[in-house]
Amino acid sequence: MGHYRSHLRDVEFNLFEVLGRGEAYGRGAFAGTTSETARDVLGEVERLAVGELADSAVEADRTPPAYDPGNRTVTLPESFKKAYARWTESGWHLLDLPESLGGANVPPSLRWAVAELVLGANPALYMYQSTAGFAKMLDRLGTEEQRGLARLLVERGWGATMVLTEPEAGSDVGACRTRAVQQADGSWHIEGVKRFITSGEHDLGENIVHFVLARPEGHGPGTKGLSLFLVPKFRIADWRTGELGDRNGVFATSLENKMGLKASATCELTFGAETPAVGMLLGERHDGIRQMFHIIEQARMIIGTKSMATLSTGHLNALEYARVRTQGADLTALADKSAPRVPILRHPDVRRSLLLQKAYAEGLRALVLHTATVQDRIAEAEAAGLRDDAAHALNDLLLPVVKGFGSEKACEHLGHALQTLGGAGYTQDFPLEQYIRDTRIDTLYEGTTAIQGMDLFFRKIARDQGRTFAALLAEVRRTAADTPANGELAEAHALLARAAAHLEAMATTLGGHLLASLENPPAIYQVGRSTTRLLMATGDVLVAWLLLRQAEVATRNLADPPRRTPRAFYRGKVATAIFFAREVLPLVAAHHDIATHEDHTLMSLPDDAW
Repeated sequence: MGHYRSHLRDVEFNLFEVLGRGEAYGRGAFAGTTSETARDVLGEVERLAVGELADSAVEADRTPPAYDPGNRTVTLPESFKKAYARWTESGWHLLDLPESLGGANVPPSLRWAVAELVLGANPALYMYQSTAGFAKMLDRLGTEEQRGLARLLVERGWGATMVLTEPEAGSDVGACRTRAVQQADGSWHIEGVKRFITSGEHDLGENIVHFVLARPEGHGPGTKGLSLFLVPKFRIADWRTGELGDRNGVFATSLENKMGLKASATCELTFGAETPAVGMLLGERHDGIRQMFHIIEQARMIIGTKSMATLSTGHLNALEYARVRTQGADLTALADKSAPRVPILRHPDVRRSLLLQKAYAEGLRALVLHTATVQDRIAEAEAAGLRDDAAHALNDLLLPVVKGFGSEKACEHLGHALQTLGGAGYTQDFPLEQYIRDTRIDTLYEGTTAIQGMDLFFRKIARDQGRTFAALLAEVRRTAADTPANGELAEAHALLARAAAHLEAMATTLGGHLLASLENPPAIYQVGRSTTRLLMATGDVLVAWLLLRQAEVATRNLADPPRRTPRAFYRGKVATAIFFAREVLPLVAAHHDIATHEDHTLMSLPDDAW
C-alpha cells in the first residue's frame, strides 16, 4: 500500500447522513447527479487516488522539477507526468464545468469531496489541473472571443496560472508595479516581474495562459487602478482550432527552491524583458481585483481542502503505526518489570493525541463540506436565475476559516502525528515528514494566517455589521439548545453553548475597539492583536458544532445502524464530539478573556527593545 490513506466512509457520512445531499442530488439544478452517481464517482476517484496518483507523489518530491536556465523551461519527472496524464484522461477534473464546456455540472459539494481525494494523494498534481476553474471564469466574465479561449483550455488541456504577487509588493496588492501598455491594434504589452507563481512553467501541456494583474499605463496607485490580462505562453494563431503561433514574451526566470511541495513548479515570471508579452484585457478596465478574487477564493478553498486531506491521511498513518508499534508496559503495570509490552495505542497520552488528530481531521472535513453545501445553495439559485445573498455572505465568511484555521490546525496536528511515530516519523521511511513539509506552505498560500484573521473580522464581520456572523452563531446555538437524544452528549451541548457565547462576546469586544478607533486611532491596535485569535476561536466553535451534529446522527444510527456500517464507526463519532468539547471548547473562554483585556505593551515597546 502507498502513502495515502483515504477516508471515503467519512466523506459519504458527511454528504449523505449529516448534510442531506441525498435530498439535493438528482433534482433541480443537480438533476444530472444522483446520489448513486455521486457514490460511483467517489469510488472511482478514490481507486485512482490511492493507486496511480499517490504513487508518483513521493518520487516527485525526491526528484523535483528541473529548471533549464538556457531554455527557461521546467521539466517534470516522467512518473509524475504519467500520473497527471492518467488523471486528466479520466475526465474527473472537469466534473463541475457546465455541459457547454464538456463538464457534468456536478454540485460543488461533490466536486470538493472529489478534490479531497486527489489533494490527499498528490496535492501538486491537483494544483496543475487548474483548467476547470479558469475556464469557468472566462466563460462567465470574458468576451465572446475569450469564451472561445475557455473552450480551448478544456479541449487542448492547456495550463493556467494566477499571476498576482510581485517581489517587493508581497500581500500588498495595491503596490503592484507591473504595467500594461495598450497598442494600436487593441492588444496590450505587459511589463514587469511576478514571483511565487504556481505552475508558472512546466511541460504538462503545449500552452499556459497566465491571468496577470497589472496596472494600465497612466492610471494611479492602489487596487482600483488594476486590471486583469490574459497572457499566453505561446500566442494563439487560430482561435478556432487552437493552433499555436510564436513564443510570447513571458518567461520563467527562476524556479523557487522550496522546503516542501517540491513537485509544484513555483516560478518567477518576467514579462516583456526581451520581446513584448502580448495580452488581452479580461472584461472591463479597473475590474482586476474583483475578477482576481474569483480565483483567489477558489484557491483558498483548495488550500483548506488540501490541509484537511493531508491531516486526515497523516492521522490514519499515525494510527496504523500506533496499532502495531509495541513499546513499554501498560501504565497499570509499570511496577511489574516482566509485564508484556503493549502497542503504543494503549498509552493514554498517545490516545489523547490521536483522538484530537481524529477530531480535527474529521471536523475540518465537515467544515469544508458544510461550506461546499453553502456553495450548492449559490449554484441552485444561479440555475434559477436568482442570487442567494445570504448564501454568498455565509460562503464569504467561512472561506477564511476553511483556509486560515484549517491550514494552521492541520500543521499543528500533523506535528502531533509525527510525535506518534517518534524518531521514525522524522525519516523518509514514513510519509509524515513530507506531509509536514508539503503542508507548511498552506498557512502562507493565498494570504498568511494573520491576513485571513484580518479578512474574517474587517471584511466579513465588521463590513456587514456582524449580521452573517450572528446568523451563523444562532444556528450553532440552536444545535446547542436541542435536547440531546443521547444523555452523554448533554455536557457537550452545554460546553458548545458557553463557547458560542464567549465567541460572540469576543467579536463584540473587537467591534467596540473598532468604533473607538474612529475617535482614538491607536484603539485599532487592540483589534489587530486579536483577529487571529478570533479566527482560531471561530474555527474551534464551528468544528465542535459540526462534530456534535455528527454525533447526533451517529446516536440515531446506533439505535438502528445500517447493515453495511460497523457500529464502531458511530461510536467513534460520539466519543470524538464529547472529547473535543471537553478538551478544546473551554479554551474559547481564555481567548475571550485575553481579547477583552487591553494590553498596550505590544505597540508601545520601542523598536530597539526587541
